[in-house]
Order: sequence, then C-alpha cells, then structure tokens
Amino acid sequence: MSDKNTRGRASKVDLLPPDIKTRLAMMLRDKMFSQAEILEEINDLIRDCGLPDDMRLSKTGLNRYANRMEKMGARIRQSREIAEVWTKQFGEMPQSDIGKTLMELVKQIAFDTSMYLGDQQNGVSAKDLSLLSAAVQRLEQAESLSFKREQAIRQETIKRAAEAVEQAGKQANLSINDVSEMIKAVYGLNS
Repeated sequence: MSDKNTRGRASKVDLLPPDIKTRLAMMLRDKMFSQAEILEEINDLIRDCGLPDDMRLSKTGLNRYANRMEKMGARIRQSREIAEVWTKQFGEMPQSDIGKTLMELVKQIAFDTSMYLGDQQNGVSAKDLSLLSAAVQRLEQAESLSFKREQAIRQETIKRAAEAVEQAGKQANLSINDVSEMIKAVYGLNS
C-alpha cells in the first residue's frame, strides 16, 4: 500500500467528538476488542450522540485509522527502545548528557524532515518552513540555556569545593600558604 497525497481533508475519526475519539483510542490499545466490536461500539456512540449517519465509521476507515495509530505506536516504542539502548550503553547518564543526546536526536529529526519536505513535488510550504525554523530556533535556545546552566553548576561546585578545602585546611591547622595552594588547585590555577 502506498502513501498517497490527499487534499488534507480531515478523516471521519478526526472529526469525532473528543470523548468518542478517546474511547476509540482506548479500545484500539486494549487489544482485547476485535475491530468489528470496536466499529459497532463507536458507531453506537456516534448514533447515541445524535451525530448524522454519515459520521459513522466504515470498516475501511477504522482499519486505516488503526493502522495509522499502530505505526505511530511502533515509532514511539522504537524511540523508547533506542533511549533504553543509549542508557544501557552509557550507564546512568547525568541529566545534562541525556538532554544533549535528546537534542542531537531532535536535530537529526529536523534535518530528516527538511530533507523530506525538500523532496516533495510542491516543495516546502511557507507554513512547514516556518514551523521547522521555529523548532530549530527553540532547540538552539534550549541548548544555549542548558550550556549556561551547566556552566553555572560547575562554577558553584568549584566554589563549594574550594570552601570545603579551606575549611578542612583550617581544621587541620595547615598554613595559609598550603590552604591557598589547595584552593588554587581546586580552581585549576596551579602553574
């Protein structure tokens, strides 16, 4: 089955009221219901809500939606598996390392998306380009903020270590020169 371009028309499922759409998603995830049972229940809910008969789902429409949801679910499961592999490979990474890894993954997705949009027959729409640009800009801002936060944490850690060294030196009755040298070592100022 090929992915065909459509006019962007919303499917019947997309037009369902949120409570019916939520029930549909729950039933599809449950796996204990057959598609025939789901179709019957959802169409009963549509009828009970007073929606017109043309809003009722067909077997084909339900199957298309179920396949689309399964593909999305598979992608989410795959992303989780990749994250699990990365975590196992690198061990328990500090939060900043996980953030950096995620930012790299999002950058890759943005790149792949831009390549896909560029390959489309009609080119890239202004809206798609704008959304992608905004996403990249937010990603860069988040990366910059993360870097600044990491630098501030490092500086605070060094400051606390220097204070601890100074306190320990005083308690050990070390000379002021010895304590000063240890503090310089903590700050990386030894020559």
